[in-house]
This record gives sequence, C-alpha cells and structure tokens, in this order.
Amino acid sequence: MSFSVAVAGASGYAGGELLRLLADHPDFDVRTVTAHANAGQPLVDHQPHLRSLRHLVLEATTPEVLAGHDVVFLALPHGKSGEVTASLPPETLVVDCGADHRLVDETDWDAFYGGDYFGAWAYGVPELQTSTGRGRDALVGAKRIAAPGCNASTVALSLAPGIAAGVIEPLDLVSVLAVGPSGAGKSLKVNLLASEVLGTANPYAVGGTHRHIPEITQSLRAAGADRASISFTPVIVPMSRGILATSTARIVPGTTAAAVREAWETAYADEPFVQVLPEGSFPRTADVLGANTALIGLAVDETVGRVVVVTAVDNLVKGTAGAAIQSANIALGLPETTGLSVNGVAP
Repeated sequence: MSFSVAVAGASGYAGGELLRLLADHPDFDVRTVTAHANAGQPLVDHQPHLRSLRHLVLEATTPEVLAGHDVVFLALPHGKSGEVTASLPPETLVVDCGADHRLVDETDWDAFYGGDYFGAWAYGVPELQTSTGRGRDALVGAKRIAAPGCNASTVALSLAPGIAAGVIEPLDLVSVLAVGPSGAGKSLKVNLLASEVLGTANPYAVGGTHRHIPEITQSLRAAGADRASISFTPVIVPMSRGILATSTARIVPGTTAAAVREAWETAYADEPFVQVLPEGSFPRTADVLGANTALIGLAVDETVGRVVVVTAVDNLVKGTAGAAIQSANIALGLPETTGLSVNGVAP
C-alpha cells in the first residue's frame, strides 16, 4: 500500500533528511513539499542532492496545502508546528520533528521555550524503555507523533536501561555531548559560520539552560525514576553532522560491573537500531553517518563507582528524520525497519 506524504519545512536540514530517506521508502509517496520564505522555488535549489525529487516545487506551509495527505511530516522551528497541526484532519498521521508536542508538563514548556503550549503527543523513540514496556507501544495506531530532540533521545537511550534495571542512581547524571552544527538548523547564525566552527570546540547552553533537559528528564522518569536530574553540556565541534554523547551515572552500591553491562545488553538485545558494542569498544560518529543507528559503548569506572556510557548517532537520522520515519512505520502497521538502514557511509 502506498501512503501519500507531505513534508513541511522541506528546505531545511531536517526536512532534507526526511526527504532523502522517504525517497527510497517503498510505501511512502512524497507528493508535496513546503517552505516559508523559499515557497515557489524548486526543491533542488535548496536540496540539490535530492535528484529523484527534482520535479517538486516548494509550496506555502498552510493547513490547506498539507491537508489531503495520508502522512504529514513537519520540520518547522519550535512554536510553528502547533499553529499548523490544530487545523489538520484527525485521520491524517502527523509527525512533528519540532519541539511543540514533546513535553508533557506545560510548566517545562513555559520555562524552556515559552509561548503557546500545544500539548503532548506520543513520543517517537520506539526503543525507549518505560515502566510499562517500550516507547513503541504508544505509537501503534497513533495519529499524532512527536519526534524527539536529537540530543534528548541520545542521552535518554544512553541512560534509561540503567534506570529501568535499577543499577544506576538517577540524581547525579552528567552528560557532555560533541555535536555537529547541523543540529542547530540551516538558518544563518554567526556562531555557526565555518570561520567560527572550524578548528575549535564551542560549548553552548551551559549551566542547565539547554531546551532538551526537560525532555531528557521526562524520558528518564518514564523509565522508572521517581526523580531525575542531569548536568547537560553540549559542545559544537567541526563535523557537519553527528552526536557523541558521554554520559556518566553513579552505580547503585553493591551492583557488580557484570550486572551493569547486562542491563544495557538485555535492554537492546532485540533492537535493530540500537546496538551495544563489546566490552572495551566505543563508537565513533563516523560509524553511524547516514544510518538510523545508535551505537553504545560502556565501561565501569570502579574508582569512582560510576558507569560511563558513550553513544554515537547521526543527529539528522536517528536523532530526527530516521526516528520520525521509524515511528510512522509503527503507527501505520508497517515493518519498523522499512526504508531505514543500519549501515553508515565511510570514509
């Protein structure tokens, strides 16, 4: 069966990655692409790598243009998706790659985003452990899905197994991420110019101010933590895409190193897109370039009683577009892996 698809925000990085993956999806037919300032221009003027979609022209992002499709993917800035989604038909599957529908607690939205609160949708991280099962359970048959923040899902996937298994403590979590600037979007920003990024590493949103923090703690509470707190520091590094997250947590006293590793290996044993590496091995961002894969390496630091979890993802694939399509597959009853690859691109 073929599902008609529209992609809003198609001229940006997330929109472009959605289209790259959708172009080879056997069950999705991309019929409409939209933008804001770039409406009226050929898609390939902004996504020149998408040659199979060169016939498409960017239209205005309005509910009228997006309506009439089976599936609508939104890759819009925060605060913009909610303005559109309320007017889309209830029978349409809508997957929002922005932040507008991720947070359950309105006070979190007010504190980290501000503006109108549009309510929470089913959260699009299928592998995420919850107290009742997995994130995919809420996606089956869903018509409204919130794709995750790339940093947030990477950290949540890194730490949730330890919380769910009761082998780590959730109140002294630390995560430092090396991230590519594509995660900040395609809009012109001085701090993201090549001359500002190349040859340096730049921390940002330091001291508990990053907008993905409440999304992370929300996921960790869903995994079984009564409360969760994390010190979260992202650092922009000179690679166009990718996240390498190094997260640490205190090990529950009396827990063996073998039990710690078993928690992660058991959690992801049957997951095609989240893989735990053998002991002593750690991932590189190059290993997941272009793939819908999260690779995890972990070690126990016996001296300080902490587990160290290193996770690599492509922020535009597993972090955003791949997660959105994976979630849509589940919602529509398609095989979860359809149109998505575990294989990256090298060198």
